[in-house]
This record gives sequence, structure tokens and C-alpha cells, in this order.
Amino acid sequence: MEKRRHILAIINPVSGTGNKDKIPRLIDTVVDHEINEVSIIATEYAGHAREIAAQAVNDGIDVVVAIGGDGTVNEVGSAVAGTDTALAIVPSGSGNGLARHLRISMNASRALQVLNNGVIGKFDYCTVNGQPFFCTCGMGFDAAVSYKFSNEGTRGFITYIKTTLTEFFKYKAQDYIIDIDGVQMEERAFVIACCNAAQYGNNAYIAPRATMQDGLIDVTVMHGFSLVESPLVGARLFFRSLDKDRHVSIYRGKQVVIKRKADDVMHIDGDPVMMPARLEIENVSAGIRILVPPTLPDDV
Repeated sequence: MEKRRHILAIINPVSGTGNKDKIPRLIDTVVDHEINEVSIIATEYAGHAREIAAQAVNDGIDVVVAIGGDGTVNEVGSAVAGTDTALAIVPSGSGNGLARHLRISMNASRALQVLNNGVIGKFDYCTVNGQPFFCTCGMGFDAAVSYKFSNEGTRGFITYIKTTLTEFFKYKAQDYIIDIDGVQMEERAFVIACCNAAQYGNNAYIAPRATMQDGLIDVTVMHGFSLVESPLVGARLFFRSLDKDRHVSIYRGKQVVIKRKADDVMHIDGDPVMMPARLEIENVSAGIRILVPPTLPDDV
């Protein structure tokens, strides 16, 4: 009999809006225990998933499953990137951007099936000033929304939309200097998103053509637009056609340097972080092993 794969499932009990109590039972019933040996640990504080995953790498665990949102995925991914340990995802957050990009089901039972029949692929990730991100990082309006959303009493898509609308009326475009692989430009931007994957989450495609296997960062620069124009921009975001909007420019490169007027908040995989005025973003090609469904389209 073939040696069983050692898997550690890390559950973030406070991510997103759903209850995670059913997950251990699902692991027991859905996962094929003849080929997988699974342990489960629940996180207790911010940063705990990264610590648990780092220990799992040291212990020679084959796969670490992030059961939570993009923040939990970022913590686990940051610990396993560049190692032989693979990341798996059971999405249970508010946006679930990386899982959606990788065509992992939003249904926990179907997502767990990937532990039985999935394949391990090598995918790009990126860093901003040395901090890893797997989906997107960004500054401007979306970072302001992320910061406000993180301080709301409730989570979920409706709260996010309310926060977005409130911030839209207050936020002003900022001036940036952007250097992409040595080519410099000046931009006055409402949003700058540096993207490894195509979407923020909730099927909002901020970089519609981004893939995680091309060795490149997609840099989406969104210029200011009026309230009257916002429904069309929003529709294009969700219909994967933002690159056709006249307010949007998308550039690609392996190394990006962005300079802004002062230190300010930005988001890293959706979580707001105070960062310096100068930001260095790099692509790490094929830098992380991820367990994904057995068939993936070419645009992933």
C-alpha cells in the first residue's frame, strides 16, 4: 500500500460569515483516509495560522489546508511558499479571491474532495516590500475600503458594498510614480492594484487577464470616474471586461516600484496594512505548490 499523505487542516473559526463547526465532520466523511492522514488545528489569534503552517513545514507535512478567507490563505501560503509543502484551500471567507481564481468550489464538501483527486501545481506568488501576497495588493480607494471594512462590526458582501459606496463619495485620486521593469510613468490614480491572480474576490475581476503561471504582475491603474459612470465600471469589474474601460490602464512586468507622497495604508490580499511611501513589488515565478482541481483552464 502506498504511503499516506500527511495533511494538516488549519481552521480559522472567525473568518467570513459562516459557521465552521461542521468542517471536522466533513473532513471525517469526505476525505479518503486510506490515502490521506489528516490532523486539524483551529487558530486562536491573528498570525496563528502562519505559525502553525511554519511548524508543519518543519515537521515535513505534505499539504497544509487553509480553511478560512484570503487572510488565512495568505498566512498559510506565506509559510509554505518556497518549500516542498503544498497549500490547499477550503474557502470560507468574505471574498475567497484565490480559491475562485483556482476554480476551487465554494462548497466545503466539494473543496475537500480536492484532497482526494486534486493535483499539485507550481504557481507564482508576489511580494511587496518582502511580504508575500497570492491574489492582489493595492493602494488607493480599494485600500481605504479594506481599512474601513476591517473596522466594521459585521462582515459579508452586503457590508462590503455599503462600505464601498460610503468611501466612494469621500475618496480623492492620488499622484503616483510607477516603474515597471525600468520604464517609469506618472499617474494620478483612484486605484492601483498589483495582481498575481485575476480577482479581488466575489468574482470581481480587477485584472481580467492575469494568470498565476506567466511570471508577471498585472498592474491595474484605475483613474477617477464620476458617479454616473460608476455602474458601467462596476459591471465591467464583475463581467471580466474591466480592461476595456477607458478609465483603466493595465500594465505587466516582473518588478514594479511605486512611489507615493507619504506612508499610507494599502491592502495585502484584502487585509489593510500601513506601508511605506516606496513599494517594491516582485513576482516569484512558480514559487508555491498548490493542490488544485484535476482540470484547470489555461487562463489560471
